[in-house]
Parts: sequence; structure tokens; C-alpha cells
Amino acid sequence: MTQLGRYADATPEPYWRETVASPVRAPALEQDTACDLAIVGGGFAGLWSALKAAEQFPDRRIIVLEGAQLGHAASGRNGGFCAPSISHGVSNALDRWPSEAETLIRLGRENLDAYEEDLNEYGIDGGFERPGKLNVAGTPWQVDGLRSMQAAYARFGIQTEFLEGRALDARFNTPKYHAGLFEPNYALVNPARMVHGLAKAALARGVTLCENTSVTGIKGTSDGVQLVTARAMVQAKQVILATNAAVPLLKRLRPAIIPIFDYTLLSAPLSDEQQAAIGWQGRYGIADSGNQFHYFRKTADNRILWGGYDAIYHYGNARDAQLHDRAQTYARIEQNFDATFPALNGIGFSHRWGGIIDTSARLTAFSGTAMQGRVAYAMGFTGQGVSATRFAALTLLDLLEGRDTVRTRLRMLSRRPMPFPPEPLRSLAVKWAQRDLAREDLTGKRSLFLRALDKAGVGFGS
Repeated sequence: MTQLGRYADATPEPYWRETVASPVRAPALEQDTACDLAIVGGGFAGLWSALKAAEQFPDRRIIVLEGAQLGHAASGRNGGFCAPSISHGVSNALDRWPSEAETLIRLGRENLDAYEEDLNEYGIDGGFERPGKLNVAGTPWQVDGLRSMQAAYARFGIQTEFLEGRALDARFNTPKYHAGLFEPNYALVNPARMVHGLAKAALARGVTLCENTSVTGIKGTSDGVQLVTARAMVQAKQVILATNAAVPLLKRLRPAIIPIFDYTLLSAPLSDEQQAAIGWQGRYGIADSGNQFHYFRKTADNRILWGGYDAIYHYGNARDAQLHDRAQTYARIEQNFDATFPALNGIGFSHRWGGIIDTSARLTAFSGTAMQGRVAYAMGFTGQGVSATRFAALTLLDLLEGRDTVRTRLRMLSRRPMPFPPEPLRSLAVKWAQRDLAREDLTGKRSLFLRALDKAGVGFGS
């Protein structure tokens, strides 16, 4: 062990990249070009948009412009939890959009089914598996929350199993948690393999991919939209903006999200004896019920991915690359890991990494158009984008084509969330909310400030 903690010896890069045998590599755009559809962003949202556009319009020229490498940002740095939801869960749908909650919940479940069907149809090996998810609680009020969650799920016919005592120990044996709610309809993916699988499928359908091609400007023209890059101009009839937590090209969207940093540790591989010691024999993912929560899962070689808890906002929406590595957070989540897995007795960590989440004030994505309907955008996925980006991609294509669909009619997607205030009020509000959320985890009591945010339809999370 080093003086700084076991995390200090870990490789400071996402583990997922090492699991891709033949990653897609694309050249930078070097000369002016014209296309039918230009997509800015080479992550999940951009690649799903390209693939679905190629499927719907096989004769159109489609180009994806990625500023770094495909999946470099959130799409390659997340935990791979692939939810049957487009609304950040059932409870969020009920709280924020009660009149369309039934539709949102149904569409979320259908989207996950269609996601799996698409992977089979396109021949994408993205490490997709559907082992379920175990939600765990460590305090009496969190246990009550799990029972409320089960009741809400039951309203919509969603199967769950409440676990306590030996039943919980058989699924996950730790002194930290005292109850669990298992939902079998939940998927996991390997994020990097998914990114490159989508990219290969898009290439096979004639899509042009460009890496290391940052788009620095956008403006409308008489016959479309012009995108400015370092070496070339792109003249497009239509544009999709799928830039996640990057600074939005459309200035009016910049107050709608804030960049929240999330961090992950990855353990050394577990032996069969170690897996038996913690009672975690299955492949299902796990998440705890706190406001400051951990999500964790196994990789294919039985390492434990341990992420979350800290959600760090830096003054002025800072997105500097060095912020992806934060010793203070790694030390804290290592301590939490040890408290949760005492039977693992100081197991080592092989990887550590951070990533940025595009957090909106209501925790879900939103979409819209600009420049006379020639530009469509989606953003604000707030840590739930693995499956929701597919749904968003279909929505963006509907918007560009002027279609009236169940997707374009959703209030959740079509209405922009409340903007975050300017600095210094932004940092003050975030710190206030974080302090009160941490206090609620300890006491079970929700502060007046948080209740006021609830009433206004504003949330804070990752």
C-alpha cells in the first residue's frame, strides 16, 4: 500500500478501453465537405443518431464529427448501467410528469427491449447482458424508500423482489446494507465495446466518421447549416448536436446543464472464494439508496467497478482535463469500498478514472430544434444516458423530419429545464444542495431548501 492509499497505484485511465480488441480509428476532417446530415459528437447519442439515420435514409450522406476519439467522454467512462427507463427512473417520472408518467415508464421499458433487438440486428457485441439490478438500503428511512419504490413499480406491473436478512445475504452479504429491492429487468453493457460496435455498424452503412475534428462554430446559411472546424468547413442540410457535457455550441443552451464530475475505482479480479465471501455470485449490478450513492457491478473478469458518491462541480463550469483525476475523491470512495467489503481485506485497485455528467435541473434529457428546424439537439442525460441516448436519437430524427410522434409529444423532452443561475450563485446553490443532501443521508430529514427545490421541480444529482 502507498501512503496515499491503494488507489494511487491504479492506472489513471478507463479500464473499458483495454477490452476493445480492434477499436475504430477515423481520420480528421482535412477539407471542406458537404453532407445531408452532420452529427457533432461521437459518443452514444451521436452514434445512435448516425446509425438510425442511415437505417431510415440509406441514400443520404451522413458524417459524424468527434472532437477527440470516439467515446472519449462520458460514453466511454460510465459504469455501463443500461436502464429500462428514459426518465431517470419510475419515481422521477411520477414526481415531475405525473400526467405522462405511464407513457414515460412504458416507453422506457420498450426502449430497452428495442435496444437489445438492435444490437442483435446490427451484430454489435457491446457486452450487453440483462442480469437485473439490486437496490440496497443502509438506514431505516432508506428501507422505507425501497418499500415505496416497490409500491410505485407495482402500479405499472414492474416485477421486483424485496430482500432482508438471509434472503439479502444470499444476494449480497455486507454489514453496510440491511434491505434490498431486486429488479430483474435491468441491463449492463461494456461502454467502450458498445461505442466501437455502434461505430462499426455505422461505417458498414456508409456513415463517415471523423475523429480529432472539433466543431468550434455553427451558423445558419441560405440552404442549411455551416459548421466550422480547425481545418475545414462542413455545409450540412441538417445537423444533430450530441455533445453531452461539452460547452454547447448554441449559447442559449449553456445555462441548461452543469458539468458534474463522477469518479470510479476498479478492483483487482475476485477469486471464487472472494465472491462467495461477499455473497455476490450473480452478474447483477448494485446501487445504494443514498443521495450520495455508490453504483457497482462486476466486469467480465470479475473485477468490482465501484463508482459514484462524490458529485463534484467546479466553479465556472470548469471542464479541465486534470479534473478527471481527484485524489481526495478516490481516497473517500476507497474508504467506502472497504466499509462495504470488509471480507475483501484490502484488495488492490487496477484502474481509476473520472468523467463528466451533463446534469440538468430535473435529472433527465431534453431536446429541441434551432435554425428553422435544421438543427436538433439533446442533452442533460444526468448519468442515465446509456439506454436513453438511443431513444433521444430517434427523437432527434423525428424533430428534423417534422414528424408528430409519441416521442416529440413528450413534455419531458420538449420543455427545457429551469436554467442554472449564473456564478457565483450557481456554485453557492450547488454547495447548499449538496450539503443538505448529505445531511439527509445521515438524518432522514429533508431540508426546507430541498423541499423548495422539489416544489419548483428542480433536482440535483448524478
